[in-house]
Amino acid sequence: MASESSKRTKWWANLLLCLSTISIVLLLAEIVLRLGFEEKISQFPRYVAEARYEEFTLRRLRPNTVFWHNSIDGSWKFTTNAQGFRDERDWTYQKPEGEFRVIALGDSHTQGYEVSQHETYARVAERYLNHRNIEARVLNTGISGFSTAEAMLFLENEGMKYNPDVIVLGFFGNDFFDNVKTGLFELADGELVLKKRTHIPGVAILNVHNEIFLLRWLSENSYLYSILMNTIWNYAKNALRARTEDSLEDLAVAQETPTGYMNTLTVKLLQRLHEDCRERGVPLIVVDIPQIGKGGEGFFEPSVPPILRDEFRKNSDLFLSAEEVFGLYRGVAPTHLEHGHRHINAFSHLILGVAVGDAIARSYLSATPVSGQRTHSAVSAE
Repeated sequence: MASESSKRTKWWANLLLCLSTISIVLLLAEIVLRLGFEEKISQFPRYVAEARYEEFTLRRLRPNTVFWHNSIDGSWKFTTNAQGFRDERDWTYQKPEGEFRVIALGDSHTQGYEVSQHETYARVAERYLNHRNIEARVLNTGISGFSTAEAMLFLENEGMKYNPDVIVLGFFGNDFFDNVKTGLFELADGELVLKKRTHIPGVAILNVHNEIFLLRWLSENSYLYSILMNTIWNYAKNALRARTEDSLEDLAVAQETPTGYMNTLTVKLLQRLHEDCRERGVPLIVVDIPQIGKGGEGFFEPSVPPILRDEFRKNSDLFLSAEEVFGLYRGVAPTHLEHGHRHINAFSHLILGVAVGDAIARSYLSATPVSGQRTHSAVSAE
């Protein structure tokens, strides 16, 4: 009996020693990473969930959640509402009397991946309009990774239920590729064809992950865990990208520039989005979000290439090009974060928000076109 008790005691002692050793190794690894790789590691937890919008299942942020994004550039608090968007206020389909409502569509740049909630261009535009005595509310529906196709389906099946007066689409350069990658639409004889009704990559795993408090805590606080998660996530993302590139190669389309099939698909999606807005009498503003350019700090490139600007202007009520909005600041002020995922910074959000707010205010308060661009008075579509 004593021998059995001694064996059990030894077994537990060995287990405790093993767990202690593992804990110490992990702790040392965490310390080493924090001391030596602080500039290269970002803690951007993925709180993404699925949302059913009529017959479509798309992504949204995890509803009613508070979390943080952290990198050497700063810490940013995220608060999501009951609808699964970055806002501390819940939205209702019923628009309060006298409220001027704007919906901002887009990806992580619109969501404000590396800026504070009050610094997003959606919130800046809202403050600008309120300062101009327009009782406005700008609903930020930006979701990391969203393509034009997903933004369009969200607007058609959910966003329009909120009775917006203006739609703002934030367009970023990777949208060309992402519109193909989602597989939601394809082109047949030059026309859009719906191919599937669900696109929620990674959400099934995240649903399980984000139900476990310890894993959620580690995703926001551990460098080591962030590396492991990012490695797995990027592997899956690259695999999806490779499959998309293979499908494009079958179409004999070059991959290094947004040309050919990607161009045509994107323009067709934008055309459908604009037509839907026109049918509902809601103007569409397209914002060209700048990309990191060559030449050092403060240099940027537009997301919409010159060969497509006329198409973007034709398929929107107002196209705010990066060159027009940021041209004065080229080489003067940085437009993107230096580290992390290098999204547009608070300065860029401020400039974009003021440009959007000013365009809307000018149309709302008078019938004067904005900067000579094709717009509509009283923000009503023609």
